[in-house]
Amino acid sequence: MSGYRLQAHPGAWIDRQRPLSFTFNGERVDGFAGDTVASALLGQGIVHVGRSYKLHRPRGIFTCGIEEPTGLLDVGSGATLTPNTRATDVAASEGLVARTGNAWPSLKFDIAALNNKFASLLPAGFYYKTFMWPHWHLFEPTIRRMAGLGSAASVPDPERYDEVSRRVEVLVIGGGAAGMQAAAAAARSGRQVLLLEGAARPGGWLATQTLPGGHGAALLASLQASLAETGVEVQVCCTGLGLYDHGFATAVQTVGHGGLRERLWKIRAQQIIVATGAFERPMLFPDNDRPGVMLANAVERYASLYGVACGQCVVIAAACDSAYGVAHSLVAAGVNVAAIVDHRLDAKASEPNGVLVHRGCSIVAVEGSSAVKRVTIAANGGGQTKGIDADCIASAGGWTPAVNLYSMAGGKLRWVDESSMFVPDRILPGLAMVGACAGVFDLDKALSHAESVGRGEALAAPVGGVGFVPAKNLPSDAALAALGKKPGKVFVDLQNDVAASDVALAARENYRSVEHLKRYTTMGMATDQGKTSNINALVLMGAHTQRRPAEVGTTKFRPPFKPVTLNALAAGRSGPRYKPMKHMPGEAWHAERGGAFEEFGGWWRPAAYPRPGEDILAAAQREALHTRTHVGIFEGSPLGKLEVSGPDAAAFLDLMYVGTMSSLAIGQARYGLLIHETGVIHDDGIVARLSENHFWVNTTSGGVDRVALAFEEWLQCEFIQHRVLVTPITSAWGNVTVGGPEAWALLQAAGFDDSLSPVNMKHMTMREIQYGGVGLRVMRASFSGELGYEINVPALHTQALLERLSEAGKAFDAQPYGIEALMVMRTEKGFIHVGGDTDGTTLPSDVGLDRAVAKKVANFVGRRSLQQPAAKDADRMQLIGVLPLDRRTLPPAGAHVAPHAPPAPIDGFITSSCHSPALGHPVALAMLKRGTQRIGERITVYHMGKPIEAEVVKPFFFDPQGERLHGKA
Repeated sequence: MSGYRLQAHPGAWIDRQRPLSFTFNGERVDGFAGDTVASALLGQGIVHVGRSYKLHRPRGIFTCGIEEPTGLLDVGSGATLTPNTRATDVAASEGLVARTGNAWPSLKFDIAALNNKFASLLPAGFYYKTFMWPHWHLFEPTIRRMAGLGSAASVPDPERYDEVSRRVEVLVIGGGAAGMQAAAAAARSGRQVLLLEGAARPGGWLATQTLPGGHGAALLASLQASLAETGVEVQVCCTGLGLYDHGFATAVQTVGHGGLRERLWKIRAQQIIVATGAFERPMLFPDNDRPGVMLANAVERYASLYGVACGQCVVIAAACDSAYGVAHSLVAAGVNVAAIVDHRLDAKASEPNGVLVHRGCSIVAVEGSSAVKRVTIAANGGGQTKGIDADCIASAGGWTPAVNLYSMAGGKLRWVDESSMFVPDRILPGLAMVGACAGVFDLDKALSHAESVGRGEALAAPVGGVGFVPAKNLPSDAALAALGKKPGKVFVDLQNDVAASDVALAARENYRSVEHLKRYTTMGMATDQGKTSNINALVLMGAHTQRRPAEVGTTKFRPPFKPVTLNALAAGRSGPRYKPMKHMPGEAWHAERGGAFEEFGGWWRPAAYPRPGEDILAAAQREALHTRTHVGIFEGSPLGKLEVSGPDAAAFLDLMYVGTMSSLAIGQARYGLLIHETGVIHDDGIVARLSENHFWVNTTSGGVDRVALAFEEWLQCEFIQHRVLVTPITSAWGNVTVGGPEAWALLQAAGFDDSLSPVNMKHMTMREIQYGGVGLRVMRASFSGELGYEINVPALHTQALLERLSEAGKAFDAQPYGIEALMVMRTEKGFIHVGGDTDGTTLPSDVGLDRAVAKKVANFVGRRSLQQPAAKDADRMQLIGVLPLDRRTLPPAGAHVAPHAPPAPIDGFITSSCHSPALGHPVALAMLKRGTQRIGERITVYHMGKPIEAEVVKPFFFDPQGERLHGKA
């Protein structure tokens, strides 16, 4: 052995011919290809790697897998920084940068470690009691700055992520001995099998039994050969995250090559076999959190898989027979095992030659602060103590089957006293558990059962625990009275500094529910989600409340099974891929004219066309006034468009809309309101009849998808006898709107036929025409209140139409206008904007559209809800207009109407407001209690504590008679 690296042996996962180096806290660390960051650190003798969350006590590497609670590092730098990452789950690579995230200014000198000096004042729940007086907000900024275990990157992540969707007959999660056996058996039965293994290679516990003298090498090679021979697809570095209904599973895979970092797997399987093994349970003794205290199985894995001795002198703390197997492995690897301290008096396992065993004893003290230096032991019954020099304590307190995925799928657990563990209690359809996660720890029995499950002959798993029978694993009386003085803390949750005394305090304060215990103490809320702490905490809770662990119960297991990056879940759908922006076909035309683009309902649209020295608001005012006095050009291509056709199209639309659409003549159009079953408005738009069984349906720009889905849902689930086809066509058709007093003059100059003149074409009608060899659908409609033509043109011809209208419009000083100007004009007219002037409670009568309900005799979706008492409540909020008394102060959208200065119950709120360039003063729309009955009343609008005196008016400010719609200025 050289330093902390052991001599090379067959079966190790590292390649000593490929050395590498990385930095930890600025210092060089040497390792080999195949190392994890944790194994490389331990191989260089670095045991102190971090600080705990609350008390900032020194912490080291504790495990060798995804359950790691303390070896948490910030990995990467700049844009590639990933905070709070398990060193045990990150492959070492050349040039990697790692540092401690929860220490300042440095790991060795952490100012926040002062918390440990006041630990007695910081028990469980101290924040609930301490920071309430005199006011929580006095403490909040400091507490928020201290929260968290690292800092996220401040710039976008440049690395790539993707996802893959698969359908297989058999999915096996876990590549240990039982998982490989079940996968090979399933493949031999002629089924397609996918095996997922979270580690870099399959093998699980069996891979650690390949040291000289070990019995696992031949079996491991045989199982791996079976996988290859039977054609099982094996994906390594791929951890199952969650199980859901109908055989659906998710997993995350670390790729790390080809420019791809992680891949999200979404898998549908006819049968799922879970073989996720078990988590070792730590022993409880004073100062069991010191760097150098590790799980025994982890010490064994580092020795066998990475050629690393976790200490020069190891003491094994045992409450379980598996500790003796670890001792045999370590001795075979050349690691010095100073002693086994067995909590029990009778162990069935054989002792390694030359290793001293202390039976019926416990560790009662650990010397050393940032590393273990010496341990003190005593008999459980008390008596003389004994010191043992050691720099590593391998803790073997029993095993906890990894039942997380089983529980996520709806499985129930039961407690087995003889093996002190929760195991699966019943069979779930399409799901089987094999190996240690099913409670089967005897290798021969596990392989036999896995073979049967793989062949489809058995689903239930026998309860095991053979060979691994732990003691009660409570801190002994000797440990708690160590050396006749106050002992060190006995920690249960190492990351969150939850001590055994915190569990006792929770019990004294009558927190009997395990979920309350979790939240009061934060036990099990660390990044390992209780994998190393839950069972000990439950046993302690049971002891303090005179209940068995089965009566205490377990907390709820939820996905993901291990911490996962947000980008992995997004699977590369970040930035534009997360929410792809829709672009208008005439975008280039708008850009040439200085359009200031913003997102509106998922579309990239010009808010306005500001000139030099103008902001968006000023540009919108100018554009609105110009459109009212001359003519404006607007691209409305994002306007939702559906074609509804079929023999029953008219009857179907009557059911969908508050108004009646079947009475439309061909070529006519009508405004329509859509409501949910609850009677709440969810969209509106214009419906035009193109032929007897063919309708053109406009929706709001942001509402077309939900309207199309609603139509399809009703057709497929309720009105299944209706012969109707709903076709979304928004992207197929562009829309160019020409509005203003000179709108027709511009179209006439551009060569449009006189059949479209205001004299020949009435408002709310649609014509299909040919223009320049292209078929157009022209509707006379207006959201601005001006004479308007909505010209629907095949999308590819939108740019050409805009250019032609722009050229012809030079004689009329035609100018483009954007969304903001349109919002100004529709507010002046009192036209509602669904989603702006309405919310999830707004009914048709609230916005003055109850006449359509009263006129319609036939049934429609939501009608029954409009007859309920709540819909007829006289105190409902109703849409009204608001004018400031001084005609100068703008009541901002969101401002509240209240009877007196806040705090006060509100009477209403402003939904839309703007300065009206046509009227020369501010106007606003609002929802107000009994609004229609309060016309002429004076009210006070409060914004940011400032009152604005206003009066209630009808919500029609400009051209209330609607004469301008017909071209009358």
